[in-house]
Amino acid sequence: MESAPELEMALPLPLASESQQPYVSELLSFTLDRLHKEPELLRVDADRIRRQMQEVAVGNYRSFIAAADALIAIRREVSSIDNNLESLISEIPKLTSGCTEFIESAEQILEKRKMNQTMLANHSTLLDLLEIPQLMDTCVRNGNYDEALDLEAFVGKLSTMHPKLPVIQALATEVRLTTQSLLSQLLQKLRSNIQLPECLRIIGYLRRIGVFSEYGMRLLFLRCREAWLTGILEDLDQANPYEYLKGMINCHRMHLFDVVNQYRAIFADDTSGSEENYDGGLLFSWAMHQITSHLQTLKVMLPKITEGGSLSNILDQCMYCAMGLGWVGLDFRGLLPSLFEEAVLNLFSKNMSTAVENFQLVLDSHRWVPLPAVGFSASTVGDESQEDVTPPSNLMEHPPLAVFINGVSAAMNELRPCAPISLKHVLAQELIKGLLAISDSLLLYNTTRVLRANESGLFLSLCRAFIEVAYPHCATCFGRCYPGGATLIMDAKNVYDGISRLLETSSARELPKPVNNGESKSIAENGELPKMENGETPDAKESEAINGDEVNVGPTSPTDQEDTNLEKPIE
Repeated sequence: MESAPELEMALPLPLASESQQPYVSELLSFTLDRLHKEPELLRVDADRIRRQMQEVAVGNYRSFIAAADALIAIRREVSSIDNNLESLISEIPKLTSGCTEFIESAEQILEKRKMNQTMLANHSTLLDLLEIPQLMDTCVRNGNYDEALDLEAFVGKLSTMHPKLPVIQALATEVRLTTQSLLSQLLQKLRSNIQLPECLRIIGYLRRIGVFSEYGMRLLFLRCREAWLTGILEDLDQANPYEYLKGMINCHRMHLFDVVNQYRAIFADDTSGSEENYDGGLLFSWAMHQITSHLQTLKVMLPKITEGGSLSNILDQCMYCAMGLGWVGLDFRGLLPSLFEEAVLNLFSKNMSTAVENFQLVLDSHRWVPLPAVGFSASTVGDESQEDVTPPSNLMEHPPLAVFINGVSAAMNELRPCAPISLKHVLAQELIKGLLAISDSLLLYNTTRVLRANESGLFLSLCRAFIEVAYPHCATCFGRCYPGGATLIMDAKNVYDGISRLLETSSARELPKPVNNGESKSIAENGELPKMENGETPDAKESEAINGDEVNVGPTSPTDQEDTNLEKPIE
């Protein structure tokens, strides 16, 4: 076995590095002599190597200088690289965030690009969608309501399917505005003169729009039609009451009948008991409103009519209108008599008042001078079967009475075309009231005026003519308007009791005899009374001019007394 020292020597020296290990191993193999010589050999080798190094350094000094410079530059560059590397390390987070942002931006751009590509692929479809509001507006303007409502329904469906798309919602908003324009046009058409087929189409469009309930649509229909009727009435000339009433009656007769029939045809109530299809008496209320308005207008306008013939024509037209509306349950003939009775009474009272006023004016300005006698009418008092009721011609000798009789005749002529039976006694009292006013006026005149003897005789002659001629003539005229009317007037003899007493007290005085000119003209060849001007005939004027006298009387109404046969009275 090897000893421990040998083992230790065999092992490499622990202090030798790996590069020295081969040399150390070689030393261990040398002999002792060799080992003693080794330092010297090493010294010789060192000198040799040193010399060689010097030679190499001298021969290659430029390389060493260049290597030294390169080393210095490398150190400087390495230091700069180290600094830049630190800056790079500090900038790397920013670079990372920038790359992240770039990736996100690139993704957004990519999405937009895909969207643009999709939009480009569907450009024509999108263009059609965006043009829907303009197309719908064009349809509305041209009256193509079916197509417009189809577009509106399509956009409504799109809005329901895509409630979160701003473009679709904006499109729906524009379509709603166009729908409002469509609704305005449809309502305007309902306010115009349209027939049943057009009304059916418009109501169908309104139902498709779905803005109104069934009851609201019925009410809207009646309101629009009423606005149309009101527009027609507003276009009529209210300055002429007769023409206005004629136009109003014709309007209601034709158009009110049409509106009721249109309503019943469009909104036919069924028997299912559904509240949606029941109007709750809406049509009845509206029709009653129209009839009430019609009657109220008649009540306001009838007093403005000053001719009996016009009143009669209006009554006939109202009866015809009510009879026509009776086919739809709007017969209002039973409400007319009271209105026309009031108008007839007012007209007759006004004419009688005018006659009394004219009599008073002529009496106050009358000059009591004798006038030529013109004969005496042979008519029988109260004879209602008499064909001619021409005023007695001898009334022309008394201008105030002639003026009054002219006024009464005018009142009777206005009463004759429209003489309500129910007003027989009331109108008789109006006539008696007028005659009593004449009697009182004559009595007052006799009391307040001082007359000479000849003037007093003429005044008494006028009073006698009032009792014997004027009063019976008024009764006869009233009898021609109403059967038995003359009796009502003649029974009121207390009217001229004061005049009778005046004549009795003055019976001792002899009435002056009238001058006979021999050329009296009682009735013209055509059966009409000669026209009196200021209560005088042309012959009387000639005689007056010859005598140098002048009579100053007020204006009188015409004495054109035509036949006073009764028109059909109000039943």
